[in-house]
Amino acid sequence: MTRRLGSTLVTKLAGDVELYLWDGGCAFIGSSSRRVPVHSHQAIQLTFGREGHVRLSPAEDGPWTSYALGVVGSHQPHTLDALEVPLGAVLFIEPETREGRALTERCRPDGFASLDPGVAAGAMAELFERFLARRGEAAVVESARRIVTLLTDGVEHQDTTDVRIVRALAWVNAHIREPITLEAVAETVFLSPSRFRHLFVEQMGMGLRPYLLWRRFMRTWEMIMAGASISKAAHEAGFADAAHFTRTSNRMIGVAPSLFRVSHSPAALRPAPSRAAKP
Repeated sequence: MTRRLGSTLVTKLAGDVELYLWDGGCAFIGSSSRRVPVHSHQAIQLTFGREGHVRLSPAEDGPWTSYALGVVGSHQPHTLDALEVPLGAVLFIEPETREGRALTERCRPDGFASLDPGVAAGAMAELFERFLARRGEAAVVESARRIVTLLTDGVEHQDTTDVRIVRALAWVNAHIREPITLEAVAETVFLSPSRFRHLFVEQMGMGLRPYLLWRRFMRTWEMIMAGASISKAAHEAGFADAAHFTRTSNRMIGVAPSLFRVSHSPAALRPAPSRAAKP
């Protein structure tokens, strides 16, 4: 089942994993049936279990390291073993957000980090409680984002308050399928490109280009959930073609849309029979 609420999209995946999306991040919550092969992606990855430890390694044959709360840096090759975790979560954070930059600073030179789960223990427990109690996507996303805030010393995603950026975002989302340039958006709010660039980063915590990519990414998945083909959804969201969207999905969160098939029931997303849908 898929529902839309504000900027959040939640999709049922195979009954044991759910995907939640919000501006600048997303989360997989559920159980794992296999080790995830070595891969890398643009997003910074936070991974933890309701109980027990997950294992991460930079290679298929190890060495493995156990984590109560592990971080994998942007573009860091890794494999994940969460077979001993009955219920786990993987949070992906866009590295160019405020939160992403703060998490990057936590990573060691080898691209991994172990964080103290006590810092966000209450929010982590709340995340799983809300997930299991079916409290709804808004509640689950609130907990996920609070975990990130706590782990980044209070750095948090901010809702924009400048009316010029509000107007710019409305224009961007109305023209998302078209080529969009910084100059064109700046012109709609009567600012110079340089001034608009500075204001946008100040208000949104990320540049216009990564924001556009994330919005197109979310829009494509939303249309796929509504029954559109990958090709049509990718085109309507402003990607050059389905292949462009597939590359983007792989790069951003390490999951290709070909891992999933959409049933004919309203917006249901299920994994293809021969492959596992895991982050």
